Amino acid sequence: MSGYEQRRPLLPLKTRLTVFLLGAITDASLRRDGTVNRRYFRFLDSIGFKKSSDLKPREGVITSDITVDPSRNLWFRLYIPQSQSGSQLSSQSGSQPVVVFFHGGGFVFLYPDFKVYDDVCRRFARDLPAVVVSVNYRLAPEHPYPAQYDDGFDVLKFLDDHKHILPENADISRCFLAGDSAGANLSHHVAKRACQSEFTRLKVVGVVSIQPFFGGEERSKSEIELAGIDVIVTTKRTDWMWKAFMMPPAADDDHNPIIIMDRDHEVINVSGPNADPNLPNLEDFPATMVVVAGFDSLKDWQTRYYEWLKKSGKEAYLVEYPNMIHGFYIFPELAESGQLISDTKHFIHTQCSKLLN
Repeated sequence: MSGYEQRRPLLPLKTRLTVFLLGAITDASLRRDGTVNRRYFRFLDSIGFKKSSDLKPREGVITSDITVDPSRNLWFRLYIPQSQSGSQLSSQSGSQPVVVFFHGGGFVFLYPDFKVYDDVCRRFARDLPAVVVSVNYRLAPEHPYPAQYDDGFDVLKFLDDHKHILPENADISRCFLAGDSAGANLSHHVAKRACQSEFTRLKVVGVVSIQPFFGGEERSKSEIELAGIDVIVTTKRTDWMWKAFMMPPAADDDHNPIIIMDRDHEVINVSGPNADPNLPNLEDFPATMVVVAGFDSLKDWQTRYYEWLKKSGKEAYLVEYPNMIHGFYIFPELAESGQLISDTKHFIHTQCSKLLN
């Protein structure tokens, strides 16, 4: 008998109710024909789950929405913390690191102005402190792979090319990519692409990978043992999301061939049989903090990712929360949510300190 069969995560009633609501709406939105009924999430928007930007300080942070490419609805929400004296993360000149954040949602759902992510990015900006850029990338199945990766990388290029967009004290040479679930998957692949590109000012120096959404054709041990216990990342949901993500676009000529994928593609099973053999050769691949939770059915894939980074000669740190679920940190009522902010602050401070030496 698995140890998981004898216990379940102990969560406050508020957390359990929110998890149930989001799970029910997610399942109701997934159609059998592979499309998504987005009206359910628009209903959540109408009852207060969508938050607008605010140039007036709220919880010590001001926000604004910046358009990158209106033709594909590519934009980001910018979070600027109010000045804090004595900040660990500010250099002697008062500059602050820039955190480019990618939200989760299985590549299918959610957006930067969804309440839980607006709250999270506001906390990051205030408590790290840092200038936070929360990216609205295109979603599957309407926009399958590689649209999300293109959007993420194009935001980096936009930041590098448009110096005036960020506040004067934003140090784009101390740029961190961060994300949870699908957003953590994005962070890895965008960081890898950034290493192979030339920027004028921007430099990715760290990745905060919070419970990354990876997978494979096989069922991992944790996926099997946590079936029925992990009520957020069920195999039924993840199978649907991976299929939507992998849906091939129409090929209309030789320049746009159909991309055939399965769950062992290297962007999904990142450390699997088709893993990128060039990673060890990427000398500038940034230090990575990998967050894993004990009741997350994806934890085996996440641990393999950490071990693969280490085996590839990369600087990587594993941060574990044995009693938590997938997405735990978006629930501020959980003590571990605050602990993750502290652990992230420590990681970013450590990497920034290395640049000063």
